Amino acid sequence: MATEEPKFDILEQEDDFQVRLYAPMIIAEVQIEGSLSEASRKGFRLIAAYIFGENSSRQGKAEKIEMTAPVTMSRCSEKIAMTAPVTIEQDKESYRMHFVMPSSYTMDSLPEPNNSKVTLREIPAQKFAVLQFSGLVSEDTVDEKTDRLYRWMKSKGVQATAAARLARYNPPWTLPFLRRNEILIPIQ
Repeated sequence: MATEEPKFDILEQEDDFQVRLYAPMIIAEVQIEGSLSEASRKGFRLIAAYIFGENSSRQGKAEKIEMTAPVTMSRCSEKIAMTAPVTIEQDKESYRMHFVMPSSYTMDSLPEPNNSKVTLREIPAQKFAVLQFSGLVSEDTVDEKTDRLYRWMKSKGVQATAAARLARYNPPWTLPFLRRNEILIPIQ
């Protein structure tokens, strides 16, 4: 069975880098404190519980929502500088994780989360600079890949409009060399 992914058009491609235009989407998201791995585990459990039935539909009963890919995370404390590099505030490390909801849903047709930590939000069409990579993901890997993408964007004269995001497409049992990961940075 194929897993639904957000719809996008590739506007530019150069080696491992792309500029994509994503269609509007709806996301379910949580904000979690902790390291990348801690926030990944806690955030995934909270949103997975929502899509697996910890919700209330308009008919008053729980509804299972199909899983989509990728699962996306971004640092909440990251601030965009007027010029590269990005600066990071490290008071309390906090991450925002989100799942894209299947395209068959609208905000009116999605069931309400039972857990107040899970919120639903509409995202308008948006452009992203993207760097795709495989392997295991660590905070060092994310920092290195993000820095590489910012350097490419600078060489192209492209400005970020929000914090970088880590996107993971595969379940945890996938062999590292087969994993698909991406760094996505919203751009003007």
